[in-house]
Amino acid sequence: MSYVGPDFEPPQPRRRRGPLTVALAALVPGALLGWLVYETVGGSGGGDGASGRATVRSSSPAASSAPSDDAKEPSASPKPTATASASAPAASGPLKGKVVVIDPGHNPGNFQHASEINRKVDIGTNSKECDTTGTSTNDGYTEAKFTLDVAHRMRTLLQEQGATVKLTQDGDRPFGPCVDERARIGNQAKADAVVSIHADGSGAGNRGFHVILPGAVHAGAADTRAIVGPSRDLGERVAGRFVAVTGSAPSNYIGDGGGLVTRKDLGGLNLSTVPKVFIECGNMRDSKDAALLTSGAWRQKAAQGISEGIVSFLRG
Repeated sequence: MSYVGPDFEPPQPRRRRGPLTVALAALVPGALLGWLVYETVGGSGGGDGASGRATVRSSSPAASSAPSDDAKEPSASPKPTATASASAPAASGPLKGKVVVIDPGHNPGNFQHASEINRKVDIGTNSKECDTTGTSTNDGYTEAKFTLDVAHRMRTLLQEQGATVKLTQDGDRPFGPCVDERARIGNQAKADAVVSIHADGSGAGNRGFHVILPGAVHAGAADTRAIVGPSRDLGERVAGRFVAVTGSAPSNYIGDGGGLVTRKDLGGLNLSTVPKVFIECGNMRDSKDAALLTSGAWRQKAAQGISEGIVSFLRG
């Protein structure tokens, strides 16, 4: 997601890395090795990950196909409600009884509903616009399509592990949900883990992923104090498995090289009462990252890495 928009303002000045971030530091050499490997082979998304074996089974191509390019719009915009998209019955597996909410950032139809997504909503610390259109590659592949495709792939992988999986939106509504409703969906589902999927819109030459963790916020409707610790655990595990499976390195432009960033200005995190993180999977405005993000093979790896991090968190 571009940092221009309702749920993304320019991050605060960098702080010295705290002791908890050191937990991820050991992963960085492997991540950088993976980065060098795919730089050497031309940034292809089809090669093997830098390290580690996948423990979440891959879905079939048919099950993880990209959504249609056509944004469907009913004659009248329904009033948004905090309900998640329906989930297929969970299979038996190690995550039986666990609930995972996947939040595909933005909605393919947002660009057709400027007035609706520009209205302000309360995020506890202040108010922000309901949502944004998200960013896109220079060739027009949108963040909304990317996030929905990765979410579908993750849903298949996690259901195979027995989890009940719900999406905050499945391209099945004309716009939104707003950032406050996205948080409510996870809360009302009593989710064991929530991950919001995004891709950044930074400048060319800025590469890599980063995971955004909730800071301790206690203001208005926001109180994240109880979820800061478990969300960090979730974020560290997601970041670690993302490195291992995709071979992608942590961001070279935000996060002090550790791939973790703490924010207090995001409504989707501020209003959450369950463990939740965001992941920016790469920078859509950099040609090398864009080549990965537009590759179905790489998106499968991204889905696998994120899912493995969730599995690791839920199994302790």
